[in-house]
This record gives sequence, structure tokens and C-alpha cells, in this order.
Amino acid sequence: MDIIGEDYSDAVLYGQKWEGRSFVRCDFTEADLRGLATSGCTFTDCTFDRTDLGESTHKATAFRSCRFTRAVLGSAEFTSCSWLGSMFVDCALRPITLTETDLTLAGLSGAVLRKASLRGLRLREANLQEADLREADLRDADLTGARLRGCRFEGADLTGARLDADGLVQATLRGARVDLDTAVAFAAAHGLRVG
Repeated sequence: MDIIGEDYSDAVLYGQKWEGRSFVRCDFTEADLRGLATSGCTFTDCTFDRTDLGESTHKATAFRSCRFTRAVLGSAEFTSCSWLGSMFVDCALRPITLTETDLTLAGLSGAVLRKASLRGLRLREANLQEADLREADLRDADLTGARLRGCRFEGADLTGARLDADGLVQATLRGARVDLDTAVAFAAAHGLRVG
């Protein structure tokens, strides 16, 4: 079922179950989507401004180039989903569960994901500038090409994570746990000669 350009502003769709639906350029501004369950759905270029997605569950659902502004995603669960190119501004993201979710090119500048579990997630070329990832679990996460200026990783677990030299210089890593390869790359990125 393809739904194109539909206006769901202020709609109350609490607890609905959607399977295999495709939404293109739809507007969910201020919609109540609490408890929504999606499976195999796609949302492309959709707007989620001040939308309540709290306690929703999403499996194998893609949010492509969508915009979330001041949306509530607390207690939402995303499993095997994609946020490719989607932008999140001033959203309530805690607590959130992300499992095997692709955040490539996601705009999470200034996001508060403190103590979040982002283990093994793909965050390639994501914008995480000024994001708060203190004490987050980022083990085995792929942060290749991510924009990390001002990103806070204090106390985070970055064991096995992949970070570029720029990210190692621009982010705050004090107290973060890293593996030996990242420690050597960090030293080299800061101009130290290792050997």
C-alpha cells in the first residue's frame, strides 16, 4: 500500500499495527503515534514534527530522509531498521532501544543519547556534532566518516569501534574505554610518534 502526500497532522493513531506500508512525503506533525507497531514499512521524506512515537515498536522499517523535530521517541524500539539520511532536532530520545539499526547519514547533532546502547550500529557519516554520548555503549559501532566535533564520549565504551582520525581529534574522549588499535590511532591523530 503506497500512501503519497497524506496529511496526518494531529491524527490520533495510538496503538495501531502497520505492515508493509509505504509512506512518501506524508506529514505526521503533532500526531499521536504512541504504541504504534510497524513491520516492513517505509517512510520517505516524511515529517514528524512534535510527533509522539513513545513506546512504539518498529521492525525492518525504513525512515529515509525524514525529519523529526521535537518528536518523542522515548521507550521506542527499532530492530533491523534504517534511519538513512533522517534528521533529528531537539528530540526526546531516552530511553530508546536500537538493535541492528543503520544510522548512516543520520543528523543527530546535539542529540542526548547518554548511556544509550548503540552497540554494533552503523553510524557512517552521521552528524553527531555536539551530541552527548557519555557512558554510551558503542562497542563495535562503525563511526567511519562521522562528524564528531564537540561530541562527548566521556566514560563511553568504544571497544572495537571504528573512528576516523578527525573524529579522534574533534571529539571529547576523556575516560572513554578503547582498544589498543584506537589508542594508537588516537595518539597518532594527536601528533605523537608511536613505536
